[in-house]
Amino acid sequence: MWELKSPQPVKLIIGILAANEQHLGAARDALAAEFGPCDLISDAWLFNQTAYYEKQSGPHLLRQFVTIAELIDPGELADCKHRTNRIEQNLSETLAGAFPRPVNLDPGIIEPSKLILASTKNFSHRIYIGKKMYAEVTLVFDKGTWRRLPYTYRDYLQLPYLEFFDEVKSKLLRQLKSATHKK
Repeated sequence: MWELKSPQPVKLIIGILAANEQHLGAARDALAAEFGPCDLISDAWLFNQTAYYEKQSGPHLLRQFVTIAELIDPGELADCKHRTNRIEQNLSETLAGAFPRPVNLDPGIIEPSKLILASTKNFSHRIYIGKKMYAEVTLVFDKGTWRRLPYTYRDYLQLPYLEFFDEVKSKLLRQLKSATHKK
């Protein structure tokens, strides 16, 4: 008989695309209200790798990442995506402006060996995770560095993003170590 093991907790990371700094702040506040305090917040970077979101969100988007202080079970990722979808909907109503989607939220999880993103869309490299949601391994951490996969979004390859993911991974490892010592 095989021994089944529970997965280690993971770090919830949420990518925010927003039309401006005010919308970034509103998104951070909404995420903290829904998931608990944010413990790491990246710089805000200009998002100009694609015009895909321009009609929905505007031409001069900003990208920022936040992580939630409390670790989660990786099996919660589909629920997290549903929750961020609701936040997006609420923000589209409260931040009503020239564009229908002033904020785009992309939740994922960081494990010691990978970054996984949730999606509502199926594709060849995505796996169904239940509750009408899919997930993809976006980056792997191998031999001391983040490595891309053939479908990794181009912006996720930028050095500032990778440095932030390193910071998140380090924080996760400290949290896991601390939790082990408390047992």
